[in-house]
Amino acid sequence: MAPGGLPYFDPDYESLSIRINPPRVSVDNDGCGDCTLVKVDSVNKPGILLEVVQILADLDLIITKAYISSDGGWFMDVFHVTDQQGNKITDNMTIEYIEKSLGPKGHTADESKAWSTKRVGVHYTAIELVGRDRPGLLSEISAVIANQQFNVTAAGAWTHNRRIACVVYLNDDSTCHDPARLSAMEEQLKNILGDDKVAARTNFSMGLTHIDRRLHQMLFAEMDYEVKGLTAEADFLDLKISIDPCLEKDYSVVTVRCRDRPKLMFDIVCTLTDMQYVVFHATILSDSPYATQEYYIRHMDGSPVNTEGEEERVIRCLEAAILRRVSEGLSLELCAKDRVGLLSEVTRVLRENGLSVSRAGVTTVGEQAVNIFYVRDASGNPVDMKTIERLRKEIGHTMMLNVKKSPSTSNSTQTQTQTQPSNKTSFSLGSLFERFLPS
Repeated sequence: MAPGGLPYFDPDYESLSIRINPPRVSVDNDGCGDCTLVKVDSVNKPGILLEVVQILADLDLIITKAYISSDGGWFMDVFHVTDQQGNKITDNMTIEYIEKSLGPKGHTADESKAWSTKRVGVHYTAIELVGRDRPGLLSEISAVIANQQFNVTAAGAWTHNRRIACVVYLNDDSTCHDPARLSAMEEQLKNILGDDKVAARTNFSMGLTHIDRRLHQMLFAEMDYEVKGLTAEADFLDLKISIDPCLEKDYSVVTVRCRDRPKLMFDIVCTLTDMQYVVFHATILSDSPYATQEYYIRHMDGSPVNTEGEEERVIRCLEAAILRRVSEGLSLELCAKDRVGLLSEVTRVLRENGLSVSRAGVTTVGEQAVNIFYVRDASGNPVDMKTIERLRKEIGHTMMLNVKKSPSTSNSTQTQTQTQPSNKTSFSLGSLFERFLPS
């Protein structure tokens, strides 16, 4: 007996099933003619579906179909995936990463995390900011960080329903651990965000987190889903969400139908998980340009969605999660040699040219910094291409610049490229942001 008369449980017993029956992962390029099959069989555990979907999303893989079943103690997944060009996954490094990340415990935790983060380092100071959005706010935040001589290794910023959430990683420099400097920077950032302590918060922490999931959590905590009425982005997506009872098994069936887009499944599963719902079964089908996703869920306490109020809240939270990643306007993808103050310089130029950033992603790969911004003009209207030409002239001599129409406003992509005059290098800019960030 343990102290206090309670039964004693060996702490190793909880992981016994996993050790006896380790996860089985296969990446199959022969079973389907036009996609790669990723199959995962494992002892069921909380959050396992999100873990799998997160890894596939971070690799920028497109999930065209998926079948999930986790009734009882066993979890079985089959994902039909392609790369961004619609081809099978043949890159050996990508296949090895999937197998190691989702495979037996000896590979999943520390080893796969080290494998995926060695490109950007292991130790960070993380800054989290959330507040009311306004034009030029990201530029002001970046200027404060640059003035303190901190270098941004990775960052993500989302805006939705007049709120902004931002996560910034500072590199592993000894000065990043100076409490006095961090405190001074925090005070400056609070002044920028405003005096409303409910609407403006900063949080400094050490360690790693998944940026996309954290941005979802921060905007969820800010209740950005409370704004009623669907937006123009929702109209474009033709977004429809319903919740119906499944009386035979006491599930609630969540059905999402909308125009397909990358990371749609991740955003939905992430939100259900953070709302304390468990997905027992799911079917994902993409029939271009639309996707239909069906989830059989219960709350962690075993109950289905029981009331109209709960149903409305789930629907609105899922709508918000889906729309946070939708960006109208243009996508600017910039690549330059990394240096302190680069993000501040770029966002200042955007602000001075009357551009407002709705979403941003920053990372570094070796000595190269990659910045991706989704922009509109300060009034929320489409960007005049004359503005882009001015932007190109101002920064084109030091940076590579791609300009693309956002997929949310056009099915076709218009790309214009300005490269550096020498040492021309090719990057897959659209995939670099999340692929090399810590999981």
